[in-house]
Amino acid sequence: GKLVDGGVDAFVAGMGMVDGRPVAIGSEDFTVRGGSIGRAESTKRYRIAELALQERIPLIMLLEGAGHRPPLPNDPPTTRTPGDLQAQAEASGKIPFVAAVLGPSAGHGALSAPLADFSIMTEKASIFTAGPPLVKASLGEDITKEELGGPTVALQSGVIHNLAHGDEEALSQVKRWLSYLPSSAWEHPPKAEPSTGKRRVEELLDIIPDNPRHSYDMKNVIQVIMDEESFFEIQPIFGASLITGFARLGGRSVAIVANQPQHLAGSINVDAADKATQFIQVADAFHMPLIFLTDNPGVLAGSASEKAGILRHAGRMFLAQHHATVPKIQLTLRKAYGFGSTAMGMNPFDGQTLNLAYPGVSFGAMPARGADEATGADQQARADLREAELASGYRSAASLSIDDVIDPIETRNVLLSGLSIASARLSNPVEPKKRTFNLG
Repeated sequence: GKLVDGGVDAFVAGMGMVDGRPVAIGSEDFTVRGGSIGRAESTKRYRIAELALQERIPLIMLLEGAGHRPPLPNDPPTTRTPGDLQAQAEASGKIPFVAAVLGPSAGHGALSAPLADFSIMTEKASIFTAGPPLVKASLGEDITKEELGGPTVALQSGVIHNLAHGDEEALSQVKRWLSYLPSSAWEHPPKAEPSTGKRRVEELLDIIPDNPRHSYDMKNVIQVIMDEESFFEIQPIFGASLITGFARLGGRSVAIVANQPQHLAGSINVDAADKATQFIQVADAFHMPLIFLTDNPGVLAGSASEKAGILRHAGRMFLAQHHATVPKIQLTLRKAYGFGSTAMGMNPFDGQTLNLAYPGVSFGAMPARGADEATGADQQARADLREAELASGYRSAASLSIDDVIDPIETRNVLLSGLSIASARLSNPVEPKKRTFNLG
């Protein structure tokens, strides 16, 4: 008999294996109707997300499509059915969900990226609510897809987490990101063989300047204290005054939130707070211990920061940190002032397994230099304020506000001990947690 062409869908879905673990994959096919979404594609998108959650396996979405399209003449009539975005939202916090934008992604399809726990785009990709033709028709604005939603826009706005140089690297980042996480929130993260066990890290003495006004690269600190070459940074461009990423410590997956003194002296601005909030929620959902490396002068002050709503955004970061139930270890390296210390989990009664500091750190509501000017202190009072600031770490330890003042070269060993202390929580049966979203 003669084969009849039944048409081809613009969405491909199926199951596969990544590092020996099953995953569900959905991919928009730009070569078919521009990867647009019709009735069949919408149903398949829902089904692949439904299967991923049902079987408790990660969901990977590869995006390169034009969004919803008008019904075609041969399309079946539309009926009331659940949408794929509902299925993806239902999966949030229960299975790892990653989206990779490999070309132009518009409208409905593009929404998968901000719903995902982790998103990547290639250098030639773009993502937007509506493409240039619709923008021109509705707003009269002439703009290219790169100007509208290319990497420069999407990464700096925080819509997309990471950049990849081509499709192959994008898929490599997907694979690496998944390697730190469990297949679902009903499991603990997988363990890897540690590159080294306990060891002293004398390199820190050369990395961290004694002068608190001199900057340094916190990434060098992370590289030294974590397992060799295990750090994977997430959102390096957005909110650059704060570093977020996964690493391994003694073979165990951990989530790192660290101030970056090279940007805004490590101050927490609106973007940094938003970045930390989402990252902390993902880490907590998938049972990854949180390690906070604190060195900041507080949340970013000034009229521009206040107009941007810094208190609201930093408050949401604090809520995410406070409500996280995974083991938390906080280490203050040089300074922590005001709400910046609170958001970074330095304050007691936030459920920390360990709350640590280096010798000579300074704590307080504000730096001594600002406190003396704000209070109109005389010369002797100013000297007393600065002396008290230098002794604040030991004073905090004496009052149990922190648990210990540690030698910097013992940092890795103490962090490993902290994970050992929490070993029961890191092995007990787990299940999904109720997520509270604080990004609004």
